[in-house]
Amino acid sequence: MTAQTDFFSIPIEARERFNWISAPHLKTVVSALEAAAPDGARFVGGCVRDSLLGETPKDFDIATILEPEEATRALKKAGLRVAPTGIDHGTVTAIVEHQGVEVTSLRADVSTDGRRATVAFTNDWSVDAHRRDFTVNAIYLTSDGRLYDPTGGIDDARRRRIRFIGSPEARIKEDYLRILRFFRFSARFCDHYDEAGLEACARLRAGIQQLSAERVGLEFTSILSLPRAVFALEAMYSSGVLKEIWQEEPDLEAATRMKLLSPTAHSALMLAALYGDEGAGIGSRLRLSNAEKSGRTTAIKTAEHFAPNIEQKDLKTILYTFGRDNAFDGALLATARGVLSPDKYRRIRLDIESMVEPVFFISGRHVVDAGVQPGPPVAKILAAVEAQWILEGFPDESRQQAILRDKITQALV
Repeated sequence: MTAQTDFFSIPIEARERFNWISAPHLKTVVSALEAAAPDGARFVGGCVRDSLLGETPKDFDIATILEPEEATRALKKAGLRVAPTGIDHGTVTAIVEHQGVEVTSLRADVSTDGRRATVAFTNDWSVDAHRRDFTVNAIYLTSDGRLYDPTGGIDDARRRRIRFIGSPEARIKEDYLRILRFFRFSARFCDHYDEAGLEACARLRAGIQQLSAERVGLEFTSILSLPRAVFALEAMYSSGVLKEIWQEEPDLEAATRMKLLSPTAHSALMLAALYGDEGAGIGSRLRLSNAEKSGRTTAIKTAEHFAPNIEQKDLKTILYTFGRDNAFDGALLATARGVLSPDKYRRIRLDIESMVEPVFFISGRHVVDAGVQPGPPVAKILAAVEAQWILEGFPDESRQQAILRDKITQALV
């Protein structure tokens, strides 16, 4: 059920970016599906969108008119392994040449509640397209290289515009996460926001509270990781959307400086720049991983040790105390906050890169071997030795041994 007028050729300037259509593992999956349903499998979503917009696709998704059980049988008949990764939503993963390719049956929404949808399967490509979020995500590519575009996504890709399919309000009310996705995709691909979409996001922003913390956290950290994250954050702030995620006032200037210095600054660092100590608790609010929570708090703690007149010995102490990567993060955060100038930051990075990380050779075993009974005194002496070693500028192992003897003597007096 497809109108022929909805088919288009791949734009000439984009054809080279679609060379992946000939990848053997992708052809194997499509051939297996189309053996059961001729013209019944098409690429869709990010791989088509990114190729049109000049980016290299990372994942390849295939839509099919076959229902999940039928798709599974067709893939297995071709000798492929199949994992039921999302079978309740119509998705299975075909595994070929150690690579996974998601295969999803065409779907029609039966009901939605702003968080999830109940779906039925369909064989109508247009129905499947119109249940998707944005026009650029509803472009299908046939195995013979034709684009099926029932929602105007190709033109929007050419104009670099992220536009909701149909009524923005209706699309958002189906799943309020689409508010955050609107800002993420706009920041990836656009210089301007679609006004109708932006206005709808502002009006319906309270719906974000209906979403699970995990979904909001994953989408928000994806935004923060983008090189143009600030383009999204500024619009999220002015529209009131950002307040639905975290109530504290964001430091957008610090976030801007951070991305100017390091476009790849990770999400935990951006959270530290945006909210500083006022972000305490945001990790739990967004159900972030322990690594993300630790990355934010460690960056804040490390940044406190940087000053405009910082000396080499202080840098070495930071390097030893926090590690090289955390030292870089702390310096970047301090610069984003305006403590360091960009030039000073660059010099500090070079200094940290050239430093050999100090090694403390003394352990509790050395203290016990020197005659101290195991117990609290061992830890106390070890801490005193380490503190003196740091104070002296990280001398070599022989000096560490001498400090140990001195501290033991003092403890036994």
